[in-house]
Amino acid sequence: MALLSFLGAIQQVTGSCYLIESRDGARVLLECGMRQGRREEEEGNRAPFAFDPRTLDAVIISHAHLDHSGLLPKLVAEGYRGPIFASEASCALLELMLLDAAHLQEKDAEWENKWRARQAKPAISPLYTSRDTEQALKQRRPIAYGQRCEVAKGVWLTLHDAGHILGSAIVEIEVEDHHLHRHLVFSGDLGNSCSPLMHDPATLQRADVVLMESTYGDRDHRCNDDTLEELADILQQAYRDGGNVLIPSFAVGRTQDLIYHLGRFHQQGRLPQQAVFLDSPMAIRANAIYSRFHDQIAEHIDARPGKRHVGRVEDWLPVLRCTETPEQSMAINRIKSGAIIIAGSGMCTGGRIVHHFKHNLWRSECHLVFPGFQAKGTLGRAIVDGAETVKLLHQRIAVKAKVHTLGGFSAHAGQSQLLEWVSHFEHHPELYLVHGEIEKMQALQSALHERLNWIANIPEPGEQIAL
Repeated sequence: MALLSFLGAIQQVTGSCYLIESRDGARVLLECGMRQGRREEEEGNRAPFAFDPRTLDAVIISHAHLDHSGLLPKLVAEGYRGPIFASEASCALLELMLLDAAHLQEKDAEWENKWRARQAKPAISPLYTSRDTEQALKQRRPIAYGQRCEVAKGVWLTLHDAGHILGSAIVEIEVEDHHLHRHLVFSGDLGNSCSPLMHDPATLQRADVVLMESTYGDRDHRCNDDTLEELADILQQAYRDGGNVLIPSFAVGRTQDLIYHLGRFHQQGRLPQQAVFLDSPMAIRANAIYSRFHDQIAEHIDARPGKRHVGRVEDWLPVLRCTETPEQSMAINRIKSGAIIIAGSGMCTGGRIVHHFKHNLWRSECHLVFPGFQAKGTLGRAIVDGAETVKLLHQRIAVKAKVHTLGGFSAHAGQSQLLEWVSHFEHHPELYLVHGEIEKMQALQSALHERLNWIANIPEPGEQIAL
């Protein structure tokens, strides 16, 4: 009997990792995600894997976000030399995101070791290096949506569009083990059907076991139209106030959605600002990947009059200016009014947005827009929670700008969308909730029972089940 082990993103949101083992000896790792959040959680990334990487036959990645892929270089550094399967667009985004992560790992270790040297403490090594990452990238094997391929002896893989970010996939795995055929479906991160760029998640009907994410298992998202109206009002008020608009944003997914919406405002004559700066080298490179895979973007893109489908992201918003170099970024700070500045990091834990805070956060005529959730312990969360001053770049800065939090830009399915997606499966397969905080899992578990008469399981970390 084939076995499934729950190794990561169990009763928590990050660190996605599951191991499939067949009696015929095949060993396939589903996801290799990094733990993110509090320092003690991130320290868990240094713990040994619960398996020997050298014994794996294949690795499958649902999409490029680091909580699903971020430990791939570590896996390779510890001896894995087999194929890494992901969708074609995910393979492109993995290069962008993993190389950036490796650079941060190396820089963090360099700064930490300067401090340790002063304390006469031993130096530490980065979690992984750029060299490890380059090797991992050589092992990528892109496959198209709907393409069925054998990834290990008796283990077949098919990917379906999950609608979360570009390249995100629902993972369908068939295991043929001693004449027994078992069918596993992993939702990956399911997209919000309100997304302007992504298709709705594909629906499947057949499975023996389903693993479903539960990130927002306790609630639905705010209506997208209401969120857009609120954003339009904020932009008009900022223009009247004579200040700039700062938008901290994630480089992949959230930024492209924002550019699309601002492009629509521009075409409708509802964007008073005539300068929108994308001040994020990573987001600029992500735009190029979105443009390359424009055939996978929803066909209702129509930011320019008479254009049904636009290939280049930059064409969606004619007033967009991409500032890649540090000199271009610093020049933005000479602009005192009428600009929208989109920059990373999304939770303000670093990056260029912090420098723009230094020049704008203390100005009451400026507006700060958070288009998504801010985790506990981050600078963004401190501002959302009402901090009157914050420390950044070794200075304490007053928070005088008007702060707005928008609730409708999530790239994850809400509770009703999760219920709708899973309801398409016939005969109520075994259902396990993963990738969510325990209280959100319990809320979704109750909703599944009440609305679909379906009992869902909440696995324990390290639990193993027979497929």
